[in-house]
Amino acid sequence: MIYRTHTPRPPLSEFIHWLWYYEGLAPEAPMERVLPHGALELVIDLRSEPKRLFDREDQQRFTSFRRGWLSGAQSGYLVIEAMTGSSMIGAHFRPGGAHPFFRLPMIEFQDSVVELDSVWGQGFETLRDQLVQAPTAAEKFRVLEESLLAQARGSSLAPRRVSYAVKRFEASPSTETVQSLAAELGVSHKHFIHEFRRWVGLTPKLFCRIRRFQQVVAQIETRHAVEWADVSNTCGYYDQAHFIRDFRDFSGLNPAAYLTQRGEYLNFVPFTNGVNE
Repeated sequence: MIYRTHTPRPPLSEFIHWLWYYEGLAPEAPMERVLPHGALELVIDLRSEPKRLFDREDQQRFTSFRRGWLSGAQSGYLVIEAMTGSSMIGAHFRPGGAHPFFRLPMIEFQDSVVELDSVWGQGFETLRDQLVQAPTAAEKFRVLEESLLAQARGSSLAPRRVSYAVKRFEASPSTETVQSLAAELGVSHKHFIHEFRRWVGLTPKLFCRIRRFQQVVAQIETRHAVEWADVSNTCGYYDQAHFIRDFRDFSGLNPAAYLTQRGEYLNFVPFTNGVNE
């Protein structure tokens, strides 16, 4: 499989962490869990076969997507189809960075996946055709970057207090700091939550929980044996039951099962059956 990432140039880099592209997917299983990470994801399918998003509890129920879609900020894992030979390109937005490209409150996309042509209209088909025809990964990145720059032209960054809060929460995702941070920023708790949801697509408390879970996933990425009590304590969980509950909420697995089932790429876990471990 070919897999590439690309860091966009400023000012796009203020909104997007990276662009990504892969070709010739060789999955370990026909379905994958996609773990929540607190931001939105743009996905453009470069093949013609529709891809399926499955119900977590009943994989006989699914929704099919064609050409491209936007995955909103998720409060739990997704179960997606992993089709051999797939080729896709996309953008991993920064938390609070997707608003200029879609011009809607990001909370409207929470826990949803929507077809891109429903939010970008006919212009999306032109972009996808250009991406399919571009001969190399570098050329595909150039096409996507130019399109995203044009889409966001004239837009502004998230309000400073939202950007500041995101950085604080990413560095130290403690849910106990939400109210104190609102006071520090000089706004009411209610107003702070409203503004954060509008730009990030999650409540501050849920964003913190997801980012703390992501700290755990990053810490254990390359480990085969883990002292879970040490990990949970380091990442700020107040007891083991709290840690396990959050881990199951966001991955559908208990921590030990996750270690045996995780895949090659961070946040993508082969889904081999319909039973949460």
